[in-house]
Amino acid sequence: MTYSLIVVPFVLITAIVVLLTARRAAFRRRMTASVIAAGILVVLTAVFDNIMIAAGLFTYPETLISGVRIGLAPIEDFAYPVCAAFLVPAVFTLLGPSRSHREEVAS
Repeated sequence: MTYSLIVVPFVLITAIVVLLTARRAAFRRRMTASVIAAGILVVLTAVFDNIMIAAGLFTYPETLISGVRIGLAPIEDFAYPVCAAFLVPAVFTLLGPSRSHREEVAS
C-alpha cells in the first residue's frame, strides 16, 4: 500500500467531520484559524521532516511515495498536520454543546 492511499481515509474523515460543523457557530472563524494553524504546521513539518530524513532517522521507499517532495520530505507527509489542523477543532466543536443547548442553559 502506498503512502498516498494511507492518507485518503484521514482526508475523508477530516472533510466529513468539518462539513458536519458547517452550521455550528463561528464556522468561518474556526476555518480561518485552521488555515493559519495548517500553514504553521506545514512549515514546521517541512523543517523537521527534512532534518530527520537528512540525519538518516528514517527513509521512504521510492515505490511507495508519489515522488513529489518538499526538500527531502514526500508530499504525503504534509496531509497529517493539515488534517489535524482542521479535524481537532471540528471534533471539539461537535463534542461541545450545540448553540440551542447553550441558549437553554443561559436562560
